[in-house]
Amino acid sequence: MSHAPTSRGGAPVGHLQDLTPIEAGAVLYLRLWCEGSDAQAQINSDFRLGLGTEVGNDAFAALARLNELIIQNGRRPLMLHALECRCIGADESCFATMIASAADNDYEDSLLLASLMVKAPVASVAASLAFQVGRALKFMTNGPDLMAHSTGQPAQTLH
Repeated sequence: MSHAPTSRGGAPVGHLQDLTPIEAGAVLYLRLWCEGSDAQAQINSDFRLGLGTEVGNDAFAALARLNELIIQNGRRPLMLHALECRCIGADESCFATMIASAADNDYEDSLLLASLMVKAPVASVAASLAFQVGRALKFMTNGPDLMAHSTGQPAQTLH
């Protein structure tokens, strides 16, 4: 039995304007990451500007590790919409919700969502990295006062 290529992870499920700032940031940084090294350098610059050099570098490293983990250990190929596309696909929605759950210290939901994206042996690593990325995006979108209240829970383009 042969399997036809699928794009179900790219099926539109919503719009960027309907997401929280953390979720929208997660989607846009995931899309940017997949654009290549110049775009990745821009992400690193954003993190350093928003978080300071050391924390920004750490957040960027966590995002880099998370994205590579998902790309290399995905349950199937990751499907993304184009950078300028205003809708979001199912994979992007799952990624955004995983990051937002982690940002809200909901490790169990983040782990569940990670298990939908990656193979079981690396799901807990993905959830822990999502926690680091989520905290960074939360800080960048809501300010330093929210960072202080964190519990410290560790742990193909369509358009």
